[in-house]
This record gives sequence, C-alpha cells and structure tokens, in this order.
Amino acid sequence: MPIVKVRLGDYDARMKTRSVALFDLVERLGNLIRASLRAAGSAHGLQPVHIQALMYLAEANRYSNTPQALGEYLGLTKGTVSQSVLLLARKKLVARQADAHDGRVVRLFLTDSGAAFLRQLNVAGTWRDALQAASPARINSAAVVLRQLLGKLQQQSGKRTFGVCATCQHNQRLGPRTYLCGLTRERLSSPEARKICREHAPPAG
Repeated sequence: MPIVKVRLGDYDARMKTRSVALFDLVERLGNLIRASLRAAGSAHGLQPVHIQALMYLAEANRYSNTPQALGEYLGLTKGTVSQSVLLLARKKLVARQADAHDGRVVRLFLTDSGAAFLRQLNVAGTWRDALQAASPARINSAAVVLRQLLGKLQQQSGKRTFGVCATCQHNQRLGPRTYLCGLTRERLSSPEARKICREHAPPAG
C-alpha cells in the first residue's frame, strides 16, 4: 500500500481552515439563538440579554445568584446588569432579596412567573429537536470539543469557568445525594450539585 506523505504546511493550512469553519458555525449558531430570543421576547418587551439573564438565574447555585455574578457570566457592565434586573423585577420575573448573612449582598431569584416564562420559551426543547438526527456519539464528541474550546478561551481571557458544581475540584461526595463544598464547607444537595457556580474550579489535570 503506497505511503501518502503530508507536508506540514498543508496540514497546518487544513487545521486553520477547519478552525475558521468551526468559528463561522459557532458564530452563526449564536446569531440564530439571539434572533430566536429576540423574537420570543419582543412580545413581552424583553431583549435577548433579559432572557439570557433569566436562563442564567435558573441554573445558578446559591453562590452565584448575585448581580455581580450575572454580569461576569454574560460579560455585561454594572449599568447594564442594574437596568436589566430593574426591568425584570418590574415585570415580576425576578425577585431581589438581601442576603441572610450579609445585608450588603443582593440575591436574585426567578419568580414563579419567570420560571413559567422560561418553560413557555422551551429553548432547550427546540435545541433537542434540532439535534434529533445526530447520533449520541457525535453529540458527545461535539460537546467535548466545544467544552475544551470554551475552557481554553476562558483561561486565556482570565474569565471564570462557571462550571457545574459536580465537576468542581472543591466538590466532595458525602453520600448518594449529599455533597460538601470544600471551599465554603457547606453541604450541598444533589439538585444543587447540578447547578453552575461562580466559584467553580476545574479538576486538577
């Protein structure tokens, strides 16, 4: 069988082309998602950033439901976060409460109306429907690549990972449904361990 020799320059060119193609695909997906959020929110006087804030709060754990964490996650300025929270509070989609241990800290919570609004949007359901034709193996492979890409870009820019609690190096399993946060020394339930955390640290190695 003949040996096919590949020049290093040709290989680099192909890798660059693939990288650019992946960038284009991710950008187009992002544009489509923002367009769908804009269309869904327009009837309610909401912009995509407001819906993204609601989606974040639905997944944030007890250490991550502050205006500061919301701004870090979405890459927003303090002013934009403040205005967005005020609008969502006026529409009774979000509730603000002073922290039980530190009155200077404000905690943000989805109201029942906010949770119902997200269920009505069914963003995750639309995404699942679009992926029905793809095999689980292909979806897993794509998720691995995108997760690696996200982690690398976050590391390069000095951003927090906001990963799922159960994947954090501080997470310690105590029992079938109980965990301990090694950072705060507080117990966590199984549902809490599935939420995203501002203090998330990727496992060593």
